[in-house]
Amino acid sequence: MATKEVNSSSFEAEVLQSELPVLVDFWAPWCGPCKALTPTIDKLAAELDGKVKIVKLNIDESPEIAGKYSIMSIPTLLIFDKGNVSEQLVGLVQKEKIIDKLNKHI
Repeated sequence: MATKEVNSSSFEAEVLQSELPVLVDFWAPWCGPCKALTPTIDKLAAELDGKVKIVKLNIDESPEIAGKYSIMSIPTLLIFDKGNVSEQLVGLVQKEKIIDKLNKHI
């Protein structure tokens, strides 16, 4: 199951108004660590389907969203719960660490 892409026009509906907790992967096509993290993100999306919504946001296509959340380096993962940022992970993080953060919100 491919991870859904969001952008500035769909971000509010998909992330901020979501009933489920949402993991947002801030990335860009030129970012090597972002590409390395993609298989992990896709696996999590499949494993946690129905419990957590997992989406990707290309910072080059939606720089205003990245700016709003002060994304300074990528990959950055933000976990939103009821429209608010509750957790942040920066860099090429291990799957277990991501699951550990997500479990607090499931």
